Amino acid sequence: MSLVRRIARPMLAAMFVVGGLDQLKHPGAKAKAARPVLDQAPRVGLPDDPELLVRANGVAMVGGGALLATGHVPRLASTVLAGTLVPTTLAAHPFWNESDPQARAKQKIQFLKNLGLLGGLLLAAVDTDGKPSLAWRARRVGESAQRTVHTTKREARHAAKAARREARLKAAQAQNALS
Repeated sequence: MSLVRRIARPMLAAMFVVGGLDQLKHPGAKAKAARPVLDQAPRVGLPDDPELLVRANGVAMVGGGALLATGHVPRLASTVLAGTLVPTTLAAHPFWNESDPQARAKQKIQFLKNLGLLGGLLLAAVDTDGKPSLAWRARRVGESAQRTVHTTKREARHAAKAARREARLKAAQAQNALS
């Protein structure tokens, strides 16, 4: 792992670990903020208890943050954290609902901060740590298989051509022996 990744991953993860622990310890205020978002969200089989959902989000944040910080499954951890950040941002920083210009500006800054964190998480989610991605490896296997097929066909053509030549030579030798 490079030095930049070793430093940057814990820095990115710290906000989620701290925020997740806060959600676990004090879900009440966040549950109030989450209620309007939950009311607007389509029902996908989630419980109707905002405190439980806030705590579950906190667990995901702490777990994903710890995994990202330690460099264990960082792509999966970043994806999980990105998933936790979207509802958190929508519930906690709805600047478009603020009428007071100062409060609106403050919420907008927090919203944009979270948007920047989301960008960092998306970059971390696609970072292969200098190793080829699965898609690249799959393409290479496919290309290798195509080269093998092409080479095998070419060698078969050469072998068939050599066999025909050898057969003509043997036939000519047989004919000369009879004459």
